[in-house]
Amino acid sequence: MKTFLQLIGIGIVSGAVLAMIMQIIYSLTGNEAYILLYNVEYFPIIHVFKDSYLFGIAFHFVFCIASVVGLYSILSFWGKQYSSWPYVTVYTAGSGILYFLTLFTDRPPAANDGMAWFYWTASHLVFSLTVAWMIRRFIKLNSV
Repeated sequence: MKTFLQLIGIGIVSGAVLAMIMQIIYSLTGNEAYILLYNVEYFPIIHVFKDSYLFGIAFHFVFCIASVVGLYSILSFWGKQYSSWPYVTVYTAGSGILYFLTLFTDRPPAANDGMAWFYWTASHLVFSLTVAWMIRRFIKLNSV
């Protein structure tokens, strides 16, 4: 139970880091890649909340938590939960691919906006490094 709660905390903190980075990028460049972080209009059922900013934020954090808990659990099966590379690979490559969900919406960013894709993917690289570092620092340290 302690590890599960720690993973939830890691998902929240890492999700906040990701959101802050995306907001800073928007503030500095005007690039609207951050909009994709909160956009739910391409999901069945929950798309009815597409105009709710608070729902988008909640969805972002739920997804961050679920991805941290899920990937840690999968990696634990192979004893790789403390290795950084799986987190970096899955989250960075996965987000680079998920960026193209923007094809299913009229909201920015455009699917062919190379800088938005770069900012999106680079921000998720930082998210993945944050997750991996926190897992090694707070979970592995406590389990040794």
